[in-house]
Amino acid sequence: MEIPPQRFTAAQVCEAAEEFIRLFHRENPEAGAPCARLAAVREELAETGTYRHTPEELVHGARVAWRNSNRCIGRLYWNSLRVRDRRELVASDEIADECFAHLREATNRGRVRPTVTVFAPDAPDRPGPLIWSEQLVRYAGYGDHPSVTVGDARNAPLTEALLRLGWAGGAGTPFDLLPLVVQGVNDKPRWFDTPADAVLEVPIRHPDDPGWGAWGLRWHAVPAISNMCLEIGGVHYPAAPFNGWYMGTEIGARNLADTDRYNLLPAVARRLGLDTSSDRSLWKDRALVELNRAVLDSFDRAGVTIADHHAESRRFLTHVEREERKGREVGADWSWIVPPISGSATPVFHRTYEDRPSSTAYVHHPGAQERAQGRDLV
Repeated sequence: MEIPPQRFTAAQVCEAAEEFIRLFHRENPEAGAPCARLAAVREELAETGTYRHTPEELVHGARVAWRNSNRCIGRLYWNSLRVRDRRELVASDEIADECFAHLREATNRGRVRPTVTVFAPDAPDRPGPLIWSEQLVRYAGYGDHPSVTVGDARNAPLTEALLRLGWAGGAGTPFDLLPLVVQGVNDKPRWFDTPADAVLEVPIRHPDDPGWGAWGLRWHAVPAISNMCLEIGGVHYPAAPFNGWYMGTEIGARNLADTDRYNLLPAVARRLGLDTSSDRSLWKDRALVELNRAVLDSFDRAGVTIADHHAESRRFLTHVEREERKGREVGADWSWIVPPISGSATPVFHRTYEDRPSSTAYVHHPGAQERAQGRDLV
């Protein structure tokens, strides 16, 4: 396995480590003064080029990384993130098993719990494990063009790569679960079938039209991002899948509606009897709202946690106010914070944000998107 390029130089790692240790002790007064811990970290860095976080530092660091996630609107509850410390695991099969355990625990019978599972970090002489899959749960896409793809067109390249590797494929439906692709330390990437009992799925039906049930639409309950790197004070954890809960627009306005995903707006419009001969009829807008109504109502009926974009926007501004009262500025990427529908009807639309980087954050390292598409999967 190749050693990945380091985001930080040795001097920057030391600086990031000191910044994080001071932050940890400042925000956890019961840990005492940071002097002794700083000395130990400096000594460990000098000897090994890295250092090991204490369990308490790992928990706080993972939570702060969520607090610093500029593209996440749902950060109000950052301090409730459940952290599963699995840093001792480096083998593909063990990592896959723990990823599926993560899904079961985070699902929590529909009362979704924000959770992160942290696997072995990168070391100067040995990269940590990788999860190639973009999320722990992904649906297959059969075909190489949106007009002929069955399932999620975004995942067509990965699906094709897995089929070449010997995966037998699912039943050929639009919602076949893809295997999870994991690369352990000193190993090649391997795929593991996703157990059905690890994935809670919600049937999507419209509250006013029972006929939607015949479409067989559904979506999974837990959005667990798995190809981002958790960085805490200069230490990189390349495999650290994490989840919050869904905001309805992620499913209804993006996953099911985007033309390069399921592209359902034309079918919804036909079902509603809308005039699709011209965009000026606003058929896309009307279909989009009804599709999002269906998603929210379906999750509510199933008793599965989901947020709507109006409530989540208000919660984000509450988060901003709380952080500012503590003397912490909140960074954000406006293009991600503003919801993909009814943006100007939400309070987050009417202000600006600074998209500031942090040394403790969830980030995409080079090659993450290529791996998620199954490129060079052998």
